[in-house]
Amino acid sequence: MATGGSLEEIAEEDALRVHWYSLLGKLLGAPPDQATLDQLRRLSGDQSEIGEAIAALAAAAAKSDPKGLDREYFDLFIGVGHGELVPYGSYYLTGFLHEKPLANLRQDMRRHGIARADDVSEPEDHIASVCEMMAGLISGAFGAPSDLAAQREFFDRHVGCWAPRFFEDLEAARSAAFYMPVGTIGRLFMAIELQGFEMAA
Repeated sequence: MATGGSLEEIAEEDALRVHWYSLLGKLLGAPPDQATLDQLRRLSGDQSEIGEAIAALAAAAAKSDPKGLDREYFDLFIGVGHGELVPYGSYYLTGFLHEKPLANLRQDMRRHGIARADDVSEPEDHIASVCEMMAGLISGAFGAPSDLAAQREFFDRHVGCWAPRFFEDLEAARSAAFYMPVGTIGRLFMAIELQGFEMAA
């Protein structure tokens, strides 16, 4: 799921949301390479809770290297059999992979003109994929930017119903060092998103 779209055509707060979803999607889709770590090291945060989590991520990036993060990512999300966490909506909602939540997501993907990338073998309800989809709906990567009602419907059906629990689990995972602040950022961002949708209703 590529997320193109022109951020110049959407409101500043929506562009910021796109950046957050895109960052989470990138970090959860694969272990970061050296260039990504170098970018993360330059982040700085304010005294807010999410600002402190950003600073913690920058500090974790400064102490990390790609080889070590390959191992952490494997232990967390892949493992032998499966990782410490199973980052799929179907699993969080039903306890099994490839269940009705995935079929529902595929139906909504078709409705929004979202196609699975040819080089992706993971089921579409992977946490990284749904973050990329949210970024694309906001930015207009799949056509015109979706209005807030359509964004909320997609969020409620495919993100908000399980991603907050996933991020809480990631924050507390035994294997998470670099990924602990990623979990914190994800948890806080999900709460901000839900609050924003409720305020706009």
